[in-house]
Amino acid sequence: MQDLVAYWRDGFDWRTQEAALNSFRQFKAPLGGIDLHFIHEEGKGPNPMPLLLSHGWPGSVVEFMKVLPMLTDPARFGADPADAFTVVAPSLPGYGLSFAPGQKRFGVEAITDVFASLMTDVLAYPRFAAQAAIGAPPSRRGSPTSFPSASSASISIFWPPSAATRRCWKTPRKRRRCTSGSSSTSSRRRAGISGSRAPSPPRSRFGLTDSPAGLAAWIVEKFRTWTDCDGNVETAVTRDEMLTDITLYWATGAIGSSFWPYYHRMHSTWPIPEGAAIATPTGYAEFPKEILRPPRSVAERVYANIQRWTVMQKGGHFAALEQPEALAREVRAFFRPLR
Repeated sequence: MQDLVAYWRDGFDWRTQEAALNSFRQFKAPLGGIDLHFIHEEGKGPNPMPLLLSHGWPGSVVEFMKVLPMLTDPARFGADPADAFTVVAPSLPGYGLSFAPGQKRFGVEAITDVFASLMTDVLAYPRFAAQAAIGAPPSRRGSPTSFPSASSASISIFWPPSAATRRCWKTPRKRRRCTSGSSSTSSRRRAGISGSRAPSPPRSRFGLTDSPAGLAAWIVEKFRTWTDCDGNVETAVTRDEMLTDITLYWATGAIGSSFWPYYHRMHSTWPIPEGAAIATPTGYAEFPKEILRPPRSVAERVYANIQRWTVMQKGGHFAALEQPEALAREVRAFFRPLR
């Protein structure tokens, strides 16, 4: 951390990263009571499909800087121009450039509604595709995702929940006991990614907002743990990429509000009624170091129309940063027959 912070202070060139971000067209729209920031890049092809990209936590639109050109201009990368997408990549409400002090907080379902409104009401796309890390609107054409949690949160892992499980999830203090009885040590540790932030808005947000070194340590640990890096995070994500993401959190002061969707999930009802399923065409890219990797038999209980399930060779939670070429190929392949 001493080495990283020294580089962040004396060697990291924010202006270079800022220019790279600003090479994409960016806008803000008043939606849901906030100013929603989003990238909107037109596709270069005969009939580009509108595609919504949603980042996760503790990510940002920085995740898409490499994969976005591969999706908007596939011919430039040796792929078929007919597979081009017009990409819309919002900053999640409460994250980065979609955050302002004092603004209201959003759960996953509210984020989903705002994104749907952005695509249909603001940008006038009656039908569109979605690649989602945190949520995907029900009007999407299909959704290839490396983490099939969407607005169903943990339901794809535990669905259908027993009465005892539902009681556990409604009582945050019991959550660790509920999950520990039926999962491995690794699974219990990974299950804590949301639990550590969910029972109450964590007090750590004050320290993370006060100390740039503390914020960097917190986020870098997530990059190291959740990427396919064999313990050396810079083999998966460069320090400039990590620090660009960290700087965006630091400059906007958004780390505390970024915890809110997890808090909301622990204090809200299940978003999909028991016995219901999502009928939208769905694809899943199973990256080997993703945080949670449900068996297909479990995922199909919630995602009833899985049309493509691909086991990827390498990559983790930050697939767009770690394996942009592989992710772009998978997105193109999934949506090709749906155009």
